[in-house]
Amino acid sequence: MATPTKEWSKLEIRAVVRFLFSKGTKPSEIHKQIAETYGEGAMSISRVYQWCTWFGEGRTSLGDEPKSGRPKTSTNEENTTRVDELIRCDRRMKIREIALKLEIPKSTVHEIVHDTLGYLKVSARWVPKMLTENHKLQKVEISQRLLQRCQQDNGDEDTTHIGVGPGGDFQANNNLFDNLITGDETWVHLNTSETKRDSMTWKHPSSPVTKKFKVQRSAAKVMATVFLDAKGVILLDILPQGQCINAARYCSTLDRLKEAIRRKRPELLRRGVVLQHDNATPHSANLTQQWLQRYGWEILPILPTVQTWHPMTFICLDP
Repeated sequence: MATPTKEWSKLEIRAVVRFLFSKGTKPSEIHKQIAETYGEGAMSISRVYQWCTWFGEGRTSLGDEPKSGRPKTSTNEENTTRVDELIRCDRRMKIREIALKLEIPKSTVHEIVHDTLGYLKVSARWVPKMLTENHKLQKVEISQRLLQRCQQDNGDEDTTHIGVGPGGDFQANNNLFDNLITGDETWVHLNTSETKRDSMTWKHPSSPVTKKFKVQRSAAKVMATVFLDAKGVILLDILPQGQCINAARYCSTLDRLKEAIRRKRPELLRRGVVLQHDNATPHSANLTQQWLQRYGWEILPILPTVQTWHPMTFICLDP
């Protein structure tokens, strides 16, 4: 007995059925010969009878007839343009809302949005500081003041030599950045939960599933005041839990800063300290200003802190 042919196509089997049927072979015999030549799974006996009936009725095509169903006409240029216009008017509009508004299937809208137009919808991002026009003007003015301060130390108006060196360090032929100390306060939580990215580990497909319990960031927190210069941190002052900073406490912190400078950067006290901090109430209080004037420290401002949170949602890959 001959070995059945392993590779064959539907059209080939149907052509064999038509050939044998045209010779007057019975359908049962046709099925027997196909099974011997191509294997039992090539075509069932019911399908042999069905094709023999079609050939007897005059059919000549060996391919499949077009299937009935709803024609795919909703994905066209007109609907693509309408979907694009809706998205450009409202970037937060959902697939379901677009489908209801245009009266076309959601699957079609999904195909137009992702495949045809190439949109990707991303989650909302919180922007910590939303600057007003006044804040932007202050930023420009402060930047110009810092630039003028650099020019005063250089003794000329040329600032082309100010830039970033090969190692990534800021380089300038002046004393401002050698004498500048920047300070600010921040809240530090006693327990900070690990992020999802930080907890990721390498594993094989057969490795057991790792589990991680959800831990919230602790409500208990303390305020830390940090002062640093171009060489690193000079002072880290942490208030006792439950206390906030005020003018008297900030002056006490400045006393600690003066002592830390004397130990770590004694040359700063001889050249003159340039302190840069924001206009928070403890910083701008009369008591603090008197302390700074007593020791002759120069003050350079920075942009005031803006406590406004603003959500921003957008769709990227905009063609």
